Amino acid sequence: MKPTLNISSKAAQPQALHEVGTELVLRRVAIDTYRENVAYLHRDCAIYRAEGFQALSKIEVQSADKRILASLNVVDDLALVGCHELGLSEDAFLQLGLDDGATVTVSQAEPPSSIGALHRKISGERLNAEDFYAIVRDIAALRYSKIELTAFVVATQRDELDREEVYFLTQAMVASGRTLDWHEPLVVDKHCIGGIPGNRTSMLVVPIVAAHGLLCPKTSSRAITSPAGTADTMEVLAKVELPFDLLAEIVREHRGCLAWGGTANLSPADDVLISVERPLGIDSAGQMVASILSKKIAAGSTHLVLDIPIGPTAKVRSMPDAQRLRRLFEYVASRMHLSLDVVITDGRQPVGNGIGAVLEARDVMRVLENDPRAPIDLRQKSLRLAGRLIECSPDVRGGDGFAIARDILDSGRALAKMNQIIKAQGMKPFDHNNPELGQLSFDVLAKEGGVITGIDNLQMATIARLAGSPKVICAGVDLFQKLGDAVVKGDILYRVYAQYSSDLHFARQASLKSSGYTVGLLGDVPHVFVEF
Repeated sequence: MKPTLNISSKAAQPQALHEVGTELVLRRVAIDTYRENVAYLHRDCAIYRAEGFQALSKIEVQSADKRILASLNVVDDLALVGCHELGLSEDAFLQLGLDDGATVTVSQAEPPSSIGALHRKISGERLNAEDFYAIVRDIAALRYSKIELTAFVVATQRDELDREEVYFLTQAMVASGRTLDWHEPLVVDKHCIGGIPGNRTSMLVVPIVAAHGLLCPKTSSRAITSPAGTADTMEVLAKVELPFDLLAEIVREHRGCLAWGGTANLSPADDVLISVERPLGIDSAGQMVASILSKKIAAGSTHLVLDIPIGPTAKVRSMPDAQRLRRLFEYVASRMHLSLDVVITDGRQPVGNGIGAVLEARDVMRVLENDPRAPIDLRQKSLRLAGRLIECSPDVRGGDGFAIARDILDSGRALAKMNQIIKAQGMKPFDHNNPELGQLSFDVLAKEGGVITGIDNLQMATIARLAGSPKVICAGVDLFQKLGDAVVKGDILYRVYAQYSSDLHFARQASLKSSGYTVGLLGDVPHVFVEF
């Protein structure tokens, strides 16, 4: 039998170590463990001496009608967790949903049923559909520790998944959470594989296609390694964390939304895997395809336009790599009965002028208002992506989508639709003509004259993050120069905004090591690969 322990809210005095029946008090430990349930026991707690309750082991915490699994950590500081207490991290405490001192039971957790399949994948074996269903089910239920998750991510990265395995993984990830059905034959979405700062095309595509009448329920992520995600930027304008019922109501009434997807429980295993992949810097093709397509299919999309940017500092560096990735996306999408249109785009530099939530929101609103200061590259890319989605409609002839999208934007219908969505989600005050930016700033200047021949996407994103973005929404980088622009020595390349002196210092140090800009001759500007 597994040893169990009742944990009560009643006041208890520390007892001798051999008294395993000690009553303990549940305690909320304010530590963010990033999508991992962690429990804390004091080293002198009686239960810690019980067989199987070692550090990093999995335990089960259960009340009358709720239970969670958590990884055990052992502490020596009585101020953190006393000998008569069980501590839970923020993630664990919120998931369990109890108050401090609630009565629960603690026991050793059974090993995940899929652990055998995991070990076989670590050994390099090919897994079948049932194996992936079992693994993903245990991942979504948080039965894996971070160590076991890391082993799975590395095993699938090192040995690579064949295309059938990617299909199996995608299927399993869809099945791990909620699947939406909008009861319409045409539900469109657009997604970019990422890696390009300032690329806020979704916030323009959604109002354009929604104004055309297409259903576009856009649920987006927050930034993980980028300076801002779509949800972060939209949050400057409106609320993005909405109850699902309200979200569905907004979509049905206004034909679109721009919201954070965390409340919809779509492909929850993907969120858990991302928490391991990002710190490791792993983004394999197979995992990327399964992650993106599982979220879109679970969200009820029938048609998807996928943006794959190519550039020297983008995720995809060459056309052969892009074509291999395209074929894998197309194979899995076809097996999942999702209509997919893959578009190769310019990833040589950031899109738009701003990097960071407020600056990106400024760019979006300027495009929607047809402001002469609006970045042309953001406008044109958004129109072409929106046009491809509009062409999914059976009554639109191929090639006509761009003109229709441009008319919707130029006429103000896209702005009107965006304002409807913003109001429905919960409008926030924002003046794009005078956005509230960080109080501290510095300029990075050209050290020589010539032509801008290179802008490092990764370095610009790094500088913006060091300046405080995305946690500080008013922080970021405002670009003054783009590829092909002529500059003389002393011209401003970009301006960095920060709210705190420490952030400003870190961003300045990074820019001194590498500005992210290269100045040379016009002929040195890298060639662009696009398929519009």
